[in-house]
Amino acid sequence: RWVTPTLVVLLCAAFVWTQSLPAPARQAVLQDWGALGGLGHGLASFTDPARWARFFSALFLHGDWSHLLGNLVFLMIFGLPSERLLGSLRFLAVFLVGGAIANFAAAVSVAGDQVVIGASGAVSAVIGAWLALFPRARLGVVLPLGLFLEFVRAPAVLLIGLWVLLQVLFAYIGPAYGQVAWVAHVAGFGAGGVMALLSRGAIARRMRKQRGY
Repeated sequence: RWVTPTLVVLLCAAFVWTQSLPAPARQAVLQDWGALGGLGHGLASFTDPARWARFFSALFLHGDWSHLLGNLVFLMIFGLPSERLLGSLRFLAVFLVGGAIANFAAAVSVAGDQVVIGASGAVSAVIGAWLALFPRARLGVVLPLGLFLEFVRAPAVLLIGLWVLLQVLFAYIGPAYGQVAWVAHVAGFGAGGVMALLSRGAIARRMRKQRGY
């Protein structure tokens, strides 16, 4: 499971590098490597590799520490078990391809003067893949019950399902909740889930091979 920690290192290194630049240079990097917003930017120039490369490079750019750390926490929680079952290369494909699909969806849904950055769409793809691989898993949750906090285990499908519903709601509401690309979360989640489901046959073959069957 080398992809997850490697991605964590790369995301941190990219953030430290961009933050070390003067403000004008840092803004130029975000503009040059982030995914361009606007329907025209997203669908035009199919033959221009640089246009499509932005959907991947944008995954490694973040605006602030909170943006980065939130993605890193969920990447570590859901990435390590997903990579264990999918295998490192398939997991990397989920992160990159799912993230690129998420950024594309976000780019065509925001105004043309905005730039989409961040790994949240890719992390959503990882969460979608994890739920497809572990549909019966349970997650620990701390709930406020009266004057006390109670730790309970709830079905993952319920908790993540509520998260998805919130993403859909926020995507429908639009910019009232800030600059977070909710559409990217929904698209990434769906892409990751589909990719994991399509990999079930390969996962089963790899597990039988590991067990010596």
